[in-house]
Order: sequence, then structure tokens, then C-alpha cells
Amino acid sequence: MNDFDPAALDCLAALADEQGFERAAQRLSITQSAVSQRLRGLEAQVGQPLVVRSRPLRLTEAGKVLLRFARQWQALRVDVARELGARVAPQSRLAIAVNADSLATWVLPALDGLVQQGLREGYGLELVVDDQDFTHDGLRQGAVLGCVSTVAEALQGCRVEALGVMRYVAVASPGFLAAQLPEGLHGGNFADTPFLVFNRKDDNQSQWVSQAFGLRAPRLRERFVPSSEAYVRAALMGWGVGVAPEIQVRPLVAAGRLVALRPEVGVDVALYWHQWQLQGRDALLDRIGQALAEGARRALG
Repeated sequence: MNDFDPAALDCLAALADEQGFERAAQRLSITQSAVSQRLRGLEAQVGQPLVVRSRPLRLTEAGKVLLRFARQWQALRVDVARELGARVAPQSRLAIAVNADSLATWVLPALDGLVQQGLREGYGLELVVDDQDFTHDGLRQGAVLGCVSTVAEALQGCRVEALGVMRYVAVASPGFLAAQLPEGLHGGNFADTPFLVFNRKDDNQSQWVSQAFGLRAPRLRERFVPSSEAYVRAALMGWGVGVAPEIQVRPLVAAGRLVALRPEVGVDVALYWHQWQLQGRDALLDRIGQALAEGARRALG
């Protein structure tokens, strides 16, 4: 198999990101026909389709394999440009996946220095948000170059580093407790108590109830609030019991705006950083991993 055309790889990555030919063309500042031509050339080279031309567009399994290569090629190109002191291509960006709770608490401070450097040097850092149990899928499929995940085992060609443990505790507003749980939350009333849930992938609430009351697979009254910041806001407003990161609600508990329920009970979620192993001195992806590890140590202990 001959060497791949870097411009065609950029087209494949843009199609994966933008999920359509028109937006991919706009991102690359070329025509849609040029995007189609480069994609056809890449498909002819590998001898099989790389995308399913649907709405939204999606990649085939072969397309996902080649996307991983395209992402790594783009990252290496950024590193070379940085080492040479050259301006990075405007569309160059490194995508990593993080969970929403980490993003709402410790990730932004950890990455701030690199983001500020990227503004000066021209590269971009894209944060893709998903549940911590599912960010690993984006790494496997080539959508991202690194991820914060609960998975401990590294994929072939990747390395993994433990970040620390994020502890989740149950909290509720004083007003909610007075109106709904005057006798406190216990095994006899949790099933009638509304619990705030991030989304249908989130099972921290069930895990907390299982630990607190010694139950298996408890059924809860769920109120979905799919935003880390809005989730805590909903708890403050008395929408229900929330199971939130301790580092996020700690100042609110200290101020008396939230009350910790059974503070001795917590759900501990171990987090890991995964990244593809790229060759190169002072690789940007390595620096991202180092910054996240240092930020997690400061925030999570």
C-alpha cells in the first residue's frame, strides 16, 4: 500500500468531525467536490469504502482505522511545526475525551497553560465530553487521541496512567430535606425520593443507594439533568438528592447551602489517562497527559 496523501487524511478527519461534506469543505477552505475527490482517492487506495454517505455521515470500520492514523499524523505534524518554530496549520487541533464532572472541576485549570500556549502557537485543543465509562470508545474508534476514562487497561499502541480517584457524595438542599425528608433519607423512603441523574449512562446514584442501604439494583425516581453545573444547581434548588463530586460540592456544604447525606458513604471512581503513543521530542500529546496528571493530583489527592 502506497503512502497516504496527507490532504486526503485531513479530509477524512474533517468529515468525521463535521459529519458532512459541506461543513468539512468549509473547515478546510476547499470545495465540496475537492473533498469528494480526495475521499474517493483514499477509498481507491485502501480498496474499500471509508464513510457511509448518510445523514449524519458515519465512518465504516475501515474508516475508523484510517481515522486513527489521520489523528496521529496530524498530532505529529503539530509537534514538528512546534519544534521548527513554524506556524501550525489553522485547522490543526488535538481532540481528547473527558467526562463532564472532570471538565466541570479540575480539567480546565489543568489545561489552561497549554491552551494559552496554543493561542500563541496556533494549534487548538478540542474537548469531547462523554461519560467516563464511554470515553474509551472514542479512543478506540479514532475520534480522539487521548481520554480520561475509568478503564484501567491500555489499548494496543496506547499507554495509560492513573490519575486518581474522584469521590461522589449524596447531597440535598436544606429546604428539600425539611419538606421531603424530615426524618432523613433511609431504606424505607429512598424509593419515593427523587434522585438527580446526569443521563441514562449515569449509575452513581444507584451505586450510592446500594452502599448506603445494602441493596442490590435499587430502583429510583430519576430526574435527569445532563450538565454538571446544572446538576448541582438543581440540587441547590431542591429538585432532589444529587450524587455529585465531593470536590464540586465541598464549598456549598461548608456554606450550609447543601447538606451531605450519610457522608461516610461515597462512590469512588478511579480515573485513568489513555493516549496513543506518538514518537517525537516534547510531543504535545505527552504534555497534555502530564498536565492532566499534575492537575488531577492537585485536585483529587
